[in-house]
Amino acid sequence: MIIGSHVSFSKEELLGSAKEAVEYGANTFMIYTGAPQNTIRKEISSDLTRKAHEYMKNNGIDIQNVIAHAPYIVNLANKENLDKWHFGIDFITNECHRCETLGIKYLVLHPGSAVNHTKEEALNNIKEALKIILEDNSKTTILLETMALKGTEVGSLEDLKFLLDLNSERLGVCLDTCHLNDAGYNLSNYDELISIIKETIGLERVHCIHLNDSKNTCGSHKDRHENLGYGTIGYDNILKIATKEEFKSIPKILETPYIINTKTQKKEYPPYKFEIEGLKNKEFVENLASKVSDYFNK
Repeated sequence: MIIGSHVSFSKEELLGSAKEAVEYGANTFMIYTGAPQNTIRKEISSDLTRKAHEYMKNNGIDIQNVIAHAPYIVNLANKENLDKWHFGIDFITNECHRCETLGIKYLVLHPGSAVNHTKEEALNNIKEALKIILEDNSKTTILLETMALKGTEVGSLEDLKFLLDLNSERLGVCLDTCHLNDAGYNLSNYDELISIIKETIGLERVHCIHLNDSKNTCGSHKDRHENLGYGTIGYDNILKIATKEEFKSIPKILETPYIINTKTQKKEYPPYKFEIEGLKNKEFVENLASKVSDYFNK
């Protein structure tokens, strides 16, 4: 199983990210090349990148399976402010080059929200933006993420099919199990889900999966992640996606919630070490919160 989680990218950049992933027992991971909430970026250290690649090679992490994620605030669906839209295009183009510098093949991107546009206009705006981005000479593959369709979000499987019609080898898909559930796809029927994926985007376009449970019922359009087996999707349904042959060679990334410290009432502890171990053993992790808290307080 190619399994990891979102990890930080800070003082030691990619090297620090790889070290954190190894602590969790992961063999892949996902980063933001800066803060997820803004577009401020600093120059990448070639020395730290070189050391990171060496460290990953020595610890069973294939750089080809490592994932980057674009910040949430880029919205290519909205052209009300043309300067902002063009900035988003330039930013994603630059993020692709940053991924190349790091040796990362895939960049996950949220398609965007229509806001004051119609859905059709929003999808055409994204398609136009992607066409410009893909004209650049970067080798990075952009993975459009399935979304929960919260508010005016676009990003259903059908929406992504429309965007993939650009027919570029540099375009693919990142499935998110929480988002699929909240968008209205029934993950308890695995065969039906696979059939829908085949009919829309095609299995061959899926290059990453975000494994998350959901706090909400199917079709709620709310996008609230939950720890594996503690939400409405259920552990067995998530385990099928994690282990079935169709997705065997695809990196799976956890974005599940941090565990709350009962003393401070803050979400301080990453659950990934235990959730990754559970997936490898195909076992639901009971009493996850107490196990995580005990581990970080020992």
